[in-house]
Amino acid sequence: MAVFTVRIDEETKRLMSGIDVNWSEVIRRAIRRRIEEERRKNLALAVLINEELRRKSRGEMKAEEIIRRFRDERR
Repeated sequence: MAVFTVRIDEETKRLMSGIDVNWSEVIRRAIRRRIEEERRKNLALAVLINEELRRKSRGEMKAEEIIRRFRDERR
């Protein structure tokens, strides 16, 4: 397991020491939760971009049709 260091102010440290909690696990869970949030955000953005591209291409020929046309014109 890798080591990650976090600096906190003295007041926060004092308050933390008065509570019986595994702070390392709290931080690990918070980091994992944030990673999942960012992944979902990136996935949502990718979906939006994909939908925008699909909207722009409506009414145009499909790639297969364009390729077929070029091949037919070569003959």
